[in-house]
Amino acid sequence: MSTKPKSYMTEEDRTRRRAGGMSENAILMAESRAADHAGDEEAAWAWLALAELPAHSLAFLKDQQGAAFIREHGFNTADADAAYGRDWLDRV
Repeated sequence: MSTKPKSYMTEEDRTRRRAGGMSENAILMAESRAADHAGDEEAAWAWLALAELPAHSLAFLKDQQGAAFIREHGFNTADADAAYGRDWLDRV
């Protein structure tokens, strides 16, 4: 059973991006964008949750979607925890 969301990118596209120097983290974000363009919002968020987002991006996501959304989707909050403190999601 695959733990990754449905992909809307071809293996050739991923290979081309890697060959062009794109990081695996950036490829995860490209997967998210491809899913969004395909109209699959669930997969788009799931791909984005696999990426390592900077603290300021997670703070913006919290502001827009709420702490529960970040937790429910399993976003990696390590950078934001380091920048804002481990309790940043619980603070208003």
